[in-house]
Amino acid sequence: MKNTRAVVMVVISVGVAVGAVFLASQWVQDQAKVATGKVVVAKGDIDLGTRLTPLMLKISDWPKDSMPEGAVSDPEKLKDRVVRISVLSGEPVLESKLAPVGTKGGLSAVIGEGKRAMTVRVNDVVGVAGFALPGNYVDIVVNTEDDSVKDQNEKNRSISKIVLDHILVLAVAQESSVREEGKPKVVNAVTLEVTPEQAEKLDLARSVGQLSLVLRNQLDTSPVVTEGSTKKRMLNSTEELVTTNVVVQPEVKEVKKVAVQRKVTPKAPVKKEQSVPKEQVEVIKGTEKSVQAF
Repeated sequence: MKNTRAVVMVVISVGVAVGAVFLASQWVQDQAKVATGKVVVAKGDIDLGTRLTPLMLKISDWPKDSMPEGAVSDPEKLKDRVVRISVLSGEPVLESKLAPVGTKGGLSAVIGEGKRAMTVRVNDVVGVAGFALPGNYVDIVVNTEDDSVKDQNEKNRSISKIVLDHILVLAVAQESSVREEGKPKVVNAVTLEVTPEQAEKLDLARSVGQLSLVLRNQLDTSPVVTEGSTKKRMLNSTEELVTTNVVVQPEVKEVKKVAVQRKVTPKAPVKKEQSVPKEQVEVIKGTEKSVQAF
C-alpha cells in the first residue's frame, strides 16, 4: 500500500514538472514572437548600374517595427529597375537606391541629377596608389605656372593649388564597383562626377598643368580654401621655422679701456732738523740714577 502511494506521488510530481516546463516554454515563445512583414532583399552583391532581374532577389521576413522606408514586398515591382547604389547580399532593395523608372543600365544611371561624368588620365602616383576607388571622394590638385609672377626663372613661377574638392569617384578604368574587399587597383583612368562648371575647370586644369588626386575622408564634407603653395612661400615658411627654433643671444657691447696717465709731481724732501748737542749732567740719588739736560 505504501509503495503504491509513493509511486502515485512520483507520477504526480513528474506530471506537474512537465506541465510547468511546457507552460514556461509557451510563455517564452509568446514573448519572443514579433510581428514580421515581407521585404525584398538581394540574393548576392549587386553592383551599381546593374539592371535587376527576379533571379537577383528574394523575399525575407523583416520585423514590422523596424521596416525600412522605401522597402518593396513584391520582386516583380523591381523588374528592370537599375541600381544606383551598390547593394550587399541580404540588404533590402530600397527605392532610394534605385534609379528612376525607365533608366537604362550602365554608368549613366549612377550620375546624379545635374551632374556629369568626366574621365581623367592618372598613373600609380596621381591615382593615390590605386586607393581612389568607386564611391570614394577626392580633391584635385593642379601644378602649373603662375603667369602673374614676373620672373624669368620658370621654377620660381610654379604653383600647386587645389582647384576642386570633395569630388565623387564613379569608376576606375572600366569598372564602377569595388571588388576584392576594396583592395587598391592601379589604373590609367578615373571617372569623376562633377557639375558642368567643375567640368570646365577640370578640363582647363588638365590642359595647363599636371593633375594629382588627394584622397579624403568620405564623411568630411568641409570645403577647402587655400592660397596655393609656391616655391617662395615654401622656403619662407622653412626660414620662419628655423628662426623660431634659434635662441637669440642678447647683444653684448664691447667696452674699450682707455689708459689714463696721471702726472705725479715729486714731493720735496723733508729736511730733518739736525739735533743740537746739549749739555747733560748725571744725577745720582741713592739708588736712583737720572740724566738732566741743559
